[in-house]
Amino acid sequence: MGMMNASVLSGVRSLARVEQVEIPEIGAEDALIKVVASGICRSDWHLWNGDWAWFDQKLFPTLGHEIGGIVEAVGANVKNIKPGMRVTIPFNLACGSCPYCRKGRQNLCDNQMVPHSLPGSGGWAEYMRAPNADMNCIPLPEGVDEMAAAALGCRFMTAWRAVQSQGAVRGGETVAIFGCGGVGQAAVEIASVLGARVIAVDVDDRKLAKMKELGADAVVNSGGMSGEEAAQKVKAITDGNCGVDLAVDALGIRNTMIGALMSLRKGGRLSQVGLTSQAEQGKVSLPTDLIVVNEWEIRGSLGNPQSGYHDLLAMVARGKLNPTRLVSEEVKLSDVSRVLDDMDNFRTNGYVIITDFT
Repeated sequence: MGMMNASVLSGVRSLARVEQVEIPEIGAEDALIKVVASGICRSDWHLWNGDWAWFDQKLFPTLGHEIGGIVEAVGANVKNIKPGMRVTIPFNLACGSCPYCRKGRQNLCDNQMVPHSLPGSGGWAEYMRAPNADMNCIPLPEGVDEMAAAALGCRFMTAWRAVQSQGAVRGGETVAIFGCGGVGQAAVEIASVLGARVIAVDVDDRKLAKMKELGADAVVNSGGMSGEEAAQKVKAITDGNCGVDLAVDALGIRNTMIGALMSLRKGGRLSQVGLTSQAEQGKVSLPTDLIVVNEWEIRGSLGNPQSGYHDLLAMVARGKLNPTRLVSEEVKLSDVSRVLDDMDNFRTNGYVIITDFT
């Protein structure tokens, strides 16, 4: 098949080195994708940092799961995906046959995998293998290019489900977004476009200024505050100090989860998107009695099922949503280590996308 460039890690927090590796072979159900754009995501940073071992997530040599590309070749049994198609690849690869897949909830697939967990399927490379291509290659409509596909490939599509589906936002509701990283920024834009009044919460004034550009009606700098204190600041902005209808925790630390939960009005909904890191290691203590007496709902939200892309892509194609607006930097494959180091101290602002694979 020949050789290609790929960013290769040797272990936790190792340097990402550009190496020549073999172009992956594909099976009868697979497609070979020429990668045009590939994001460097906070989830990649978590894996590189050694996080998530508490639920069996492992570091693999070539990461990358925010992918926009062109189908180069397909296996003999692939029916609907053709060479030359422009596609994105969901990070929740699905089998298509388990009970969850049959119900259209492919993000909960019993046999779920992420692209970089399979040989040749990481997106930080010139080519990647897309398994079960008819299920896991999502064709891009006119008006959605490969850069937009990479930009929506994880953080944006995750925010879409958290706000629109799991969050069930309705026009006129008030929504608080805690944590204005990649998912949080997308959530602000999406909630605003869907007609909500949006309050953005973060510790970085630079990010909060950007949230106003993306549609936030109000912002709260929660620097130095506990989650409970941040919640009171948010509630003070709401009508009658009653709280928000929907809160989204887009970061996954104790302060943002508690702040989001306690900013809710009675009967409010928390859409929990952020996954924890070393400090919490998967566990945050919750105010159980308040959850009961206020009838708060907590809804987990993971990625976006393959069946959930149509409406999202349609809104991007019509210009209602613009994932590329969140792209702050285009980089080379050789820049991966520098970007991961920047993420250590939250020095990235927006989406960093690999577009040069030389």
